[in-house]
Amino acid sequence: MYYDNSLCNEFLNMPTKKLTHFDERGEARMVDVAEKNETHRVAVATGRILMLPATLKHILAGNNKKGDVLGIARIAAIQGAKRTSELIPLCHPIALTKVAVEFSINRKASAVTCTAQAETVGRTGVEMEALAAVTTGLLTIYDMCKAVDRGMRMEGIRLLEKKGGKSGHWQTARTKT
Repeated sequence: MYYDNSLCNEFLNMPTKKLTHFDERGEARMVDVAEKNETHRVAVATGRILMLPATLKHILAGNNKKGDVLGIARIAAIQGAKRTSELIPLCHPIALTKVAVEFSINRKASAVTCTAQAETVGRTGVEMEALAAVTTGLLTIYDMCKAVDRGMRMEGIRLLEKKGGKSGHWQTARTKT
């Protein structure tokens, strides 16, 4: 297996933090959030899918036999956020107050970028819901277009920002996708 040494060194130089999904015996557990304060929590995630130029033209023309690719992918992304706790075993089911999904087109790169924002008022964050929304949206684009382009590639799925809770506001240095 190939390992990128720069990533290993970066990991080794990180401040020591406890992995919260393991108990003192190293067994998996669902984190107890009962003592946490309810706050407004927001997370934004992004990712993109690269495809052949003809596939992107097909999407933009709106002539897919299965329907409006981006419209259906938006609904799928929202549904993915709502069902996150069913997919990620130790993720808490939470009451989402908002899920917003946007798609942007990069004709030069022949790519569609999906950005999702998830919000709640609760005791645990919505990072996983935002990431699940992006992933589900991109997978739906793949599913709807695979008949014409099986070589599509998803990349750069990541958290951009989170707000709320004890750890406060965190934002990554935004880079172009």
